[in-house]
Amino acid sequence: MHASASVFRPDRPAGCPSIASEPRAPGASAVWRRLARATGALAVLAALAGCASAPSDISLAKPAAPVAAPVGGLAVERIEWKRARPGCRTDCPTISVQSVAFAQAPRLTQLVDHALAMMTGLDTASRQLPYVDLAGFEEDFWQTAQPGYETVLKAAVLRQTPDLVVLQLDSYQYTGGAHGIPATQYLNWQVEPGRLLSLDDILVPGQRPAFMAALRQAHAAWLRDNPDAKEDPARYDQLWPFQESDNYALLADGVRIKYDAYTIAPYSHGQPELTIPYASLQGVVKPQYLPQP
Repeated sequence: MHASASVFRPDRPAGCPSIASEPRAPGASAVWRRLARATGALAVLAALAGCASAPSDISLAKPAAPVAAPVGGLAVERIEWKRARPGCRTDCPTISVQSVAFAQAPRLTQLVDHALAMMTGLDTASRQLPYVDLAGFEEDFWQTAQPGYETVLKAAVLRQTPDLVVLQLDSYQYTGGAHGIPATQYLNWQVEPGRLLSLDDILVPGQRPAFMAALRQAHAAWLRDNPDAKEDPARYDQLWPFQESDNYALLADGVRIKYDAYTIAPYSHGQPELTIPYASLQGVVKPQYLPQP
């Protein structure tokens, strides 16, 4: 089982103290509740993905150059733009987007747009977001952002086969303080019949406990290489206990689970990644989602 840690953030001084002194970020639990709703909103996203009609207007804007797809796979188009608040001259709030679109799967394009929008709204974590797509977020952001606020949103294809598209969505939001807040959401899209795959969709019925047990083993391996955890295991476990997660990516070497900052480790550890090899998931993951020999 493999583990690593990374954090998606632009170059900005982090000022991260050690585990002994680093507190959870103010309002961090509200942030994770928001992200959990965005993740838990996968049911809503799946419903969007299952809509009979294609979206008429995608707020990701006109796609840039297309990228070659594998034989039988979906063509991927890159989208990139950066904007400052209109009329602003100094210390302007900014939005930067690097995303993808799929001309052959407009519902997937809409899903990515919606999911990125749902990863925003740090200052509205306790209430429903007043928008459902990036166009709505941009309008709201220009009205509410303070000087120097920054939002960076990214979507990229991690893996693609004729039957599957695995995407990583990243957000970074700076709203003052020592550093911004990063977050990551995985989306696993089954090309036919065109649907979002939840974790339960890929697991053999009744095998969720076995999957979480394998995840716990991957977490234990990660702790063995974590200097802070080795220094004081009991305190580390008290501050940063293991948490189950449905934020998974079906990759070539295994199922990757990624945690956001402040979830199972302090900010200085970035966003931990735990990978469960497929050899440990035989009889747990449905055969059709395992790599074929």
